[in-house]
Amino acid sequence: MTDPISMSIALGLLVGLVLANTGAGGAILSLPLLVFFLGIKMIDAAPISLMAITLSAGVAAGLGLRSGIVRYKAATLLATFGVLCAPFGVYVAHQLPEKVLAVLFTIVLLIVSWRSLQKFQTPTLLIEDNYDDSNGCDDEKKAEPACAVNPATSQLFWTAPCTQRLILTGSFSGFLSGLLGVGGGFIIVPTLHSISNLETKMIVATSLAVIALVSIASAFSYAGHAIILWNIAVPFVTATVVGMILGRLIHNKIPSHISVLIFGILSLTIASLMLVKILFGS
Repeated sequence: MTDPISMSIALGLLVGLVLANTGAGGAILSLPLLVFFLGIKMIDAAPISLMAITLSAGVAAGLGLRSGIVRYKAATLLATFGVLCAPFGVYVAHQLPEKVLAVLFTIVLLIVSWRSLQKFQTPTLLIEDNYDDSNGCDDEKKAEPACAVNPATSQLFWTAPCTQRLILTGSFSGFLSGLLGVGGGFIIVPTLHSISNLETKMIVATSLAVIALVSIASAFSYAGHAIILWNIAVPFVTATVVGMILGRLIHNKIPSHISVLIFGILSLTIASLMLVKILFGS
């Protein structure tokens, strides 16, 4: 039988390498890898996964803060409602059967893999293209986004629709974070793209700041419901840090579109394995 500590270290190194080359979203692979290779339940793997997400998102958000590209007010509003809803997600997770959680997580992982593969197919796609509903008629005026940036001040116009959308987005991502042990970036990033005209780097940095805060709140919520498997969590998270450091050494040697493709294939493979386990497993 494989030593759980050795396996935790190996998985942590793998996740760290993925994180270094794909960004914080790569931490979504933590939970299924822990479930498959260590044989623990999703409810036990979730807080460990959230620790890895907190770490990776926190480091990336710190770089964003240093660069001054995190939108503080938007991040605060999103994180506040995310933190408030995360414990509810944790509570629901403890009420649902393991198979139901597995189905929900598989759906999320399939969405993430589909987006990664779609991004690989259109690597030069501009974010602004998402706003073009003119069907090729460039003369038509594009609708003003709910959270538009004031060109005079570079600050968001805090309209009621903007505030409402941010509250709903933060609440839903926080609930999913607690429910499935995910960061919620796959909800926050596309939503901010659709409701604002912020630059992509600002959207990503703001999302990472929110993810770090919400994930740590979710992890603490899990700690209040059950005992965290520290014998797995400590070596896994520590190895994830080492893997991230090693991954940064080769990051510039791997083209970004190849990293996206590898992550998409990994996500799709793991989602498929989860689906097979759900359908044919005991």
